[in-house]
Amino acid sequence: MAIQVPSDFRRVIVAASVGNIIEWYDFYIFGSLAAVLSVKFFEQSHPVAALLSTIALFTAGFLIRPLGAFLFGWMGDRVGRKYTFLITLSGMGLGTGAIGLIPTYQSIGLTAAFVLFGLRMIQGLCLGGEYGGAITYVAEHVPDDSRGYYTGWLQTSPTLGIVVSLAVIVLTRTWAGNQAFDEWAWRVPFLVSFVLVAIAIYIRLQLQETPIFQEIKAQGQMTRNPWREAFLSANIKYILIAIVVLIGQGVVWYSGQFWALYFLQQVSKVDAVTSAYIVGAALLIATPSLIFFGWLSDQIGRKSVILGGMLLAAITYYPLYLWLGMVTQPGHINYPVAVFIIFILVCYVGMVYGPVGAFLAEFFPARIRYTSVSVPYHIGNGWGGGLVPFITSAAFAATGSIGYALIYPIVVPAVCFVIAVFIMPETRKTRIWEQIEAKAAS
Repeated sequence: MAIQVPSDFRRVIVAASVGNIIEWYDFYIFGSLAAVLSVKFFEQSHPVAALLSTIALFTAGFLIRPLGAFLFGWMGDRVGRKYTFLITLSGMGLGTGAIGLIPTYQSIGLTAAFVLFGLRMIQGLCLGGEYGGAITYVAEHVPDDSRGYYTGWLQTSPTLGIVVSLAVIVLTRTWAGNQAFDEWAWRVPFLVSFVLVAIAIYIRLQLQETPIFQEIKAQGQMTRNPWREAFLSANIKYILIAIVVLIGQGVVWYSGQFWALYFLQQVSKVDAVTSAYIVGAALLIATPSLIFFGWLSDQIGRKSVILGGMLLAAITYYPLYLWLGMVTQPGHINYPVAVFIIFILVCYVGMVYGPVGAFLAEFFPARIRYTSVSVPYHIGNGWGGGLVPFITSAAFAATGSIGYALIYPIVVPAVCFVIAVFIMPETRKTRIWEQIEAKAAS
């Protein structure tokens, strides 16, 4: 046997997941504090316009992610998985921490918004290179027959990143008080990033390169031009298929988790701390669903689980969000039911997201895996899913209708489901270790 699954692969999963949680914390702390940032960095004669401008900046970080995937994907396939996502992690930490240091609109005027925009672009670029590295790194360490289960652990990191961001915000508000938080302590969650990233870098420095990448390098099989091999060859067909799947998955992800938070704050007018408690509790309870559905995809297949999540989301979003609005009226919040509804929404996230890391790793060859995983993931999640907060919030602000706000979150997964039924392959039985062994023997 040329290469084998390393015995310490569980330690690798933990280390990769911790780093991923911190990177997603960095990315989502911006969205979690959108209401505060809109006051600090934009002119306030039109508060709704200021909030939408902040959400647009939040969205811009998603739109730039495919460029980061394009750049860092090349580096990951040429230089290696480990060092590339160390670079992206460092850049993310610096970009996020710096937001806690920059002057506000009151101090330097419109320049503050431009500086905030630049730092948000750094966040988006770095995240564009992070996920492909993390999922490739974990997938190239774990056994073929349980890849869905083990990558499912990594898939919990974005959800837990939101939980950590909400927890830090609540703790800071409790410690400083609402007035002090709005005046200056809003900076603390951003500054915490410097400490968290230092911890994550230390953990990841202990890791080795993946055995599959090392074997490719030893065989002299490394790609000379990942971009050409990924996008200017027959592989482009698989890239396009993955994009369709990931757009549907991305919209479900952001509609089920992030817009739930926006919904409570903007539609139901629940205060920031209470909404954080409700969403945070639901996320913690439902996070194991990502692992469960990753495991289930090992048993019955990636395709049926992922597409099942898209279909359920498209069918039930409208009644679920109507129900959530009914049980979160100001002064009359039914906390258990509200948490339960968001729990259901996050279980849909578990269905579409838990198995998708394994699907992507199995769908593309090792020599261009970093690039081929990263770019469609960030087009689907960055463009398809990342537009959810802005489109839903803008639609609700313009119409006051939950139905209009949910058109995008319902129609996109429904369309992707129909297309993917015909074009998405099943990858569960793909053996990426055996592929490398066969090349080594030939």
